[in-house]
Amino acid sequence: MSLTGIIATLPETLVIFLKTFIAVNILMLHIAYVVYFERKVIGHMQARLGPMRVGWHGLLQPIADGVKLFFKEDIIPSSADKPIFYIAPVIGVVAAISSLAVIPMWDGFSIADLNIGLLYILALSSIGSYAIILSGWASTSKYAFIGSLRSAAQVISYEIAMGMSLVGIMLLAGSASLSDIVTAQQGGVFNWFIFKQPLAFFVFVMAAIAETNRAPFDLPEAETEIVAGYFTEYSGIRFGLFFMAEYAGMFIMSAMAAVCFLGGWSGPIPGVPGIVWFLFKVYGFIFFYFWIRATLPRYRYDQLMSLGWKLFIPLALANIVITGLVKIL
Repeated sequence: MSLTGIIATLPETLVIFLKTFIAVNILMLHIAYVVYFERKVIGHMQARLGPMRVGWHGLLQPIADGVKLFFKEDIIPSSADKPIFYIAPVIGVVAAISSLAVIPMWDGFSIADLNIGLLYILALSSIGSYAIILSGWASTSKYAFIGSLRSAAQVISYEIAMGMSLVGIMLLAGSASLSDIVTAQQGGVFNWFIFKQPLAFFVFVMAAIAETNRAPFDLPEAETEIVAGYFTEYSGIRFGLFFMAEYAGMFIMSAMAAVCFLGGWSGPIPGVPGIVWFLFKVYGFIFFYFWIRATLPRYRYDQLMSLGWKLFIPLALANIVITGLVKIL
């Protein structure tokens, strides 16, 4: 009997607990080792070795970093708005982890198969931006405040583009449920929506990079301009929580790309477990994040906003019109 079949025989409360446990542990393992993966990938792209000292080829480096952050002194500015300063990084982590609830990692496995799964994730990504905005406000630091203002403007412009890029997917699948979207792409690689919605995929990828504040769109934390942006005044485990939120957000956006455009858990070779295809696609997309970071310089802020409003949003609108016409005709 398959794992999905075994889970189906258990009481509903236990099923929800097990699914949550599995999904959260996959995410925590991802957060621990994706930083190591990034440092290795970018190191080799720049003719370096990356982490090598802690464990074989640096494999224990994430554990050392976690221990260091946990025991590091937690410094709080004397003029900070302390309740908001405390809660801001927690909001970011909770919003990112909560998005896991609707991600189908393989056939029949999602904590909650909501019929508005896409809208749920977009809503939580908006809530996650409050962590950045509130942390900049509560720090009473000019650099942190500028970073939070940048993030607010960036989220508004790129979330519109991202939401519009997914409208075509909902039109083709006839549903906003992520499981239904994967089901609509069954029947072979050329049924995947990346071939039917290439324009939407391009807009989604660019918006996802901006949503997660990754290079070359990492203006809210541009260290060459504003030290570290919104988390300038954070240290220790609170600083670690912001990193957790960022890398969890990368996993969620990569999972969205896999589910909405790349067939989710399905693959070209039969017999391979769905979770293998799903994670292969997710980490392929994450590798693309790292490749972009190692390749492109950071945009100026006016270039970033101009791209969002003058290029990506019009492209997403055009894609909706074209998809609607094709659907009708």
